[in-house]
Amino acid sequence: MAKHLVMAARLMDEDPELAFQHALAASRRGGRMAPVREAVGLTAYAAGHYGEALREFRTYRRISGSNAHLPVMADCERGLGRPDRALEMIRSEEATDLDAAGKVELAIVASGARMDLEQHDAAVAALEIPQLDKNRAFSYSPRLFRAYADALESVNRAEEAEQWLRQARLAESALGVGEFAEPEIFDLVDEDEEPGARRPRDVSNGHDAVPREATGVAGPAEEASGLVEADTAGSDVGPRVSEAALEDEDLHEIEDPATAEQDVKHPGDED
Repeated sequence: MAKHLVMAARLMDEDPELAFQHALAASRRGGRMAPVREAVGLTAYAAGHYGEALREFRTYRRISGSNAHLPVMADCERGLGRPDRALEMIRSEEATDLDAAGKVELAIVASGARMDLEQHDAAVAALEIPQLDKNRAFSYSPRLFRAYADALESVNRAEEAEQWLRQARLAESALGVGEFAEPEIFDLVDEDEEPGARRPRDVSNGHDAVPREATGVAGPAEEASGLVEADTAGSDVGPRVSEAALEDEDLHEIEDPATAEQDVKHPGDED
């Protein structure tokens, strides 16, 4: 069962249908476990099997008591051509218990449902929530900014839409995600190799991979944006805007993940 779950997680982005089949195989061995039903729901959603996904998420909610996947359940209703039911789910009492990231996802689904109903002004209003703050970047900010830009575009507010797309790119740069994510580094050298051996190479570009702690140089995401100061080695403090960037950029503050509503994970961080 565990092996099937591992394969489902690995394949969900690359081959969602095969990932779904692995999750189903796991469910035949441990169908009464909440994580298994959750995996089936997530892979079914990724593969576009919205009816199966909705059923699995309902089962997961009954077993675990968690409403964490309420936004995905509402989006499944949209996928089944029922935007009205999606909006009913979004207005439910359970939606008030979601954290900041969950409320953002729910707002994005609500905006999409309004667009499905050709209520474009309401789609814009659905995204004007407290988390829509162009001066702060959380893990959910790029998606929220881009969704808001799409909604603005639908009501012919193209200039404002372009501004929010720019803010989405600034947020991605500051957070080191998306196209600004650092490349993975693969160690192709055995741990017991003799001293003096070459450093591991980054197979994505062929350059020697030098740990940032050894150089004190900011990573690709920071260099691309000019917004974030290099982190101190071993520090758990998240990205901050440099003083020089404050004079030129619209993105004035990056929240410290230690105190933010939603922690921002950086590529390479361990759970």
